[in-house]
Amino acid sequence: MWQRIQTLYLLISAGLAVALCLSPAYRLASPEGLVQVSYWQLQSPYFGILLGIVAFLIVLALVVYKSRILQMRLAVLSGIMALGMQLWLAWMYFTFEGPVFHWTAIFPLVICICNLLAARGDFQDQLVVESAYRVRERRKRKRK
Repeated sequence: MWQRIQTLYLLISAGLAVALCLSPAYRLASPEGLVQVSYWQLQSPYFGILLGIVAFLIVLALVVYKSRILQMRLAVLSGIMALGMQLWLAWMYFTFEGPVFHWTAIFPLVICICNLLAARGDFQDQLVVESAYRVRERRKRKRK
């Protein structure tokens, strides 16, 4: 499991998803002083739900390492959802005047890149397994 590079990509993206859950999104000036708003509290609860789903899909992809096709599909799905989170953050950044985002706002983009690299590694592993299966079948037919 750990010797495959796509597992390390998924582990990096899982760590970034957890860090995104725990880090502040931006600081907001209020009459009481400076208030930090987390990613769970952004504009609506849907961003927090989307963040939780992405983190769950990444952890699920880490767990199902024996099924390369499922791991590849989960990595692509969570990568697309992370790209959606990044687009949502970009939309919020350019449309709202008040908040200035923290540097952790680029984490969804890095999560997307790591997930797509993991899916690519899974696809390459699957191609190697299928080609070895074809060679094995060809040798069996020659022996008969």
